[in-house]
Order: sequence, then structure tokens, then C-alpha cells
Amino acid sequence: MKDKSIVPTNRERVMRDNDFIVSKTDLSGRITYGNEIFIEFSGYSEAELLGTQHNIIRHPDMPRAAFNLVWDTLKSGREIFAYVKNMSKDGSFYWVFAHITPDFGPRGDIVGYYSVRRCPRRSAIDKIVPVYQQMLAAEKAAGSKDAIAAGTKVLTDLLQSSGMSYEQLVLSL
Repeated sequence: MKDKSIVPTNRERVMRDNDFIVSKTDLSGRITYGNEIFIEFSGYSEAELLGTQHNIIRHPDMPRAAFNLVWDTLKSGREIFAYVKNMSKDGSFYWVFAHITPDFGPRGDIVGYYSVRRCPRRSAIDKIVPVYQQMLAAEKAAGSKDAIAAGTKVLTDLLQSSGMSYEQLVLSL
């Protein structure tokens, strides 16, 4: 579980263009694999990561509704692309463009999840930050019980006004 004593800083760590962060989780989101670049950017050792919930790297600037969308999509058996702000063990942050997919077993059932993250374009981050800020503000205003619904409404309203699906929006950034 995430260490609540870690204080976010304004120090950004920028992925290199050819970096790929790879991780694998079980059905409940516990990390079962992380490559060297994941270990490097997270700031945790492999031993600290394995068996830990993937939200150990969740940055508080990320709206809960964004992760709800990710989990709902994955549990339905579909892949998802997303821009995600992660937090390292030292409180610094790093942005990723994530491609997350279900891992199917031999009988076609979902047995876990893979995530491959690469360096996002700065222009995409500049466009997604205000969306996440609006979603987060709506979540805070709604309170814990209704936070996800409030954040989701901000995103749904944006998609309806733009005439795009979530995937179209993310891939257009």
C-alpha cells in the first residue's frame, strides 16, 4: 500500500525517449513484475515493489475517476491508453503514456494485467493536466462518497462536447 508519509515535490523526472516502463499485476493490482526502468523511476527496490499494490506510485494529482475508468475497462477485457502522473518514492513525479491490457489465461479468462508506459509528448501533458485538475476539483467538492461520479461527469461532459470517445481524445493529444 502507498506510504502516506511521502510528500509530493515539484521535481519532475522525465523519461528518456527510448524508455519503456513495464509492469505486470495480478487481478487485484499487486505487482508481480517490474522491469529495471520501472524500478528506476519508481525509486523503490524490486523487493519493495513485488507483491505491493500498483497504487504505490499513484500521485495525488490523479483523479480517482481516471483509475476507475482504467479498472472498469480492463475488467471488461479491453485495453486502455492513458496519460498518468506517477509519484516516486522520493516524492518526485513522472508522466507516462500508458498502454494497459488484460492478460488472458489459456481458457480466455483474465489472469492479470500488463502495463507498458513510454515517454509522453509534452504537448499532450499540457492538454491533459487541466482536464485532470477539473476532475480532481469536482471530486474534492463532491466528497469521498460521490467523488468518482463527480470526476467521471467532468470527463463525460468533455467527451460529449468534443464529440469524441475517450480513446479518440487520448490518442488525439
